[in-house]
Amino acid sequence: MIDLTVHEEKLKNAVDLAKKRKVLIPTFKQMRDPEKYTPARIKEQLKSTGLWDVDPVNLFRITWKNEPKKTGGLFGEVNTLEFPSEFTGVKARIIALCGKWFPTGAHKVGASFGCLVPRLVTGQFDPTCQKAVWPSTGNYCRGGAYNAQLLGCESIAILPEGMSKERFEWLRTVAGEIIATPGTESNVKEIYDEVARIRASRPEAVIFNQFDEMGNHLWHYYVTGSAMEEALKKAMGPKDRYAGVVVTSGSAGTTACGDYLKEIFPDSKVGVGEALQCPTLYLNGFGEHRIEGIGDKHIPWVHNVKNTDLVFAIDDNNCMAMIRLSNEPEGLEYLRSLGLSDAFIAQLPLMGISGAANVAMAIKMAKYYELTENDVILTVLTDSMEMYTSRLEEMRAELGAYSALRAAVDHQRFVLGIGIDGMMELNYYDRKRIHNLKYYTWVEQQGKTSEELNAQWYDPDYWKSVHRMADLIDEKIDEFNQMTGLGE
Repeated sequence: MIDLTVHEEKLKNAVDLAKKRKVLIPTFKQMRDPEKYTPARIKEQLKSTGLWDVDPVNLFRITWKNEPKKTGGLFGEVNTLEFPSEFTGVKARIIALCGKWFPTGAHKVGASFGCLVPRLVTGQFDPTCQKAVWPSTGNYCRGGAYNAQLLGCESIAILPEGMSKERFEWLRTVAGEIIATPGTESNVKEIYDEVARIRASRPEAVIFNQFDEMGNHLWHYYVTGSAMEEALKKAMGPKDRYAGVVVTSGSAGTTACGDYLKEIFPDSKVGVGEALQCPTLYLNGFGEHRIEGIGDKHIPWVHNVKNTDLVFAIDDNNCMAMIRLSNEPEGLEYLRSLGLSDAFIAQLPLMGISGAANVAMAIKMAKYYELTENDVILTVLTDSMEMYTSRLEEMRAELGAYSALRAAVDHQRFVLGIGIDGMMELNYYDRKRIHNLKYYTWVEQQGKTSEELNAQWYDPDYWKSVHRMADLIDEKIDEFNQMTGLGE
């Protein structure tokens, strides 16, 4: 699943570089509970370090529990935002984990860590002579390039040319090389084609593909799943019931939190979404859309489809209208008129475009199951509007100035008007149909075996064996830190 075979010579190079750069690698356990397990000297350094600073100490901020501040923060509770009924139009409580307070402003920095570090601490990746390649539809290559620079190695970031200009501008500050592939977030095949070209022509390149790297799944199972459990314990009263979690597919790494939560709440649901304009899960379909960062037209290898209960096809018009409503001054004034608090309104920029899709899914789920005020739905805000201010400018240019009337229409039509269309509750063979779509991408094109594909479906221990690997990787990390002389 996650190969932990040690390559001694490359490992020595990685250790020497980490020693020279004074890089201490955090364990999964430390990312899960940073307050308890982070060394005191690291906490002291963090007090004078900015959240996005290119400083190895920020590896210890790969957690959902950073203080929500741009510099000097330590650790606290899981960062969440609850969406009131006045905003959503449903009685159910919708609580989202907030990705903005990770370094780079998105939780993908954690997924990239989960892919990179097992190879680094086993010597399978030599940062002194190899380059880390990060194929992505946005935030993953940003997180990967950032982590790689903290560790002292060069990166090649691959993402579609149609992604927001903010992503490209920031990437130029950390990635050694940026390759813009044709299209937008829907054009994952073009990313894979570029990866194949690099693999064939550049022997120094090592591919870290979030769509098939089980470290992505494991990080979200172990770290995000645990964070969601803590958020539930804090938010739920004695009469409350956890209904389920909804996330957009993307690389499908975040869906692993549903695996974690189902072990605790066996009756809970896992809902996975995509754009209505590109309904691969829902309709085996294709197309173009504007929900940035949720690459599609295929089923990621790391998606445990057998644990998915619902699929949602979200109209990207809902997402674009929701972010405009939540960020334009006229929209905010309209929301105040509904009685929403200034404290909540001030936090709405924590929701980026895919976050809006997740909130839309949660509303659909609440309406479909007729949930009450005692039901809780979890989701995530992968990133914030920090990466999408140019999209607001584009909408102003295309649609004209925003107004109170437009805000009221957007809220009524694109938020309160969300229905249960474009969604499907999956039975056994619905799930198997979606799972079988993996064959065409991964077995025919990417070199996986049909035997492993079948194991993902039929072997009850397949996914559990991935989940058990966090402790084994932590052992390798501890050994690595001891070899650098920086461990405790």
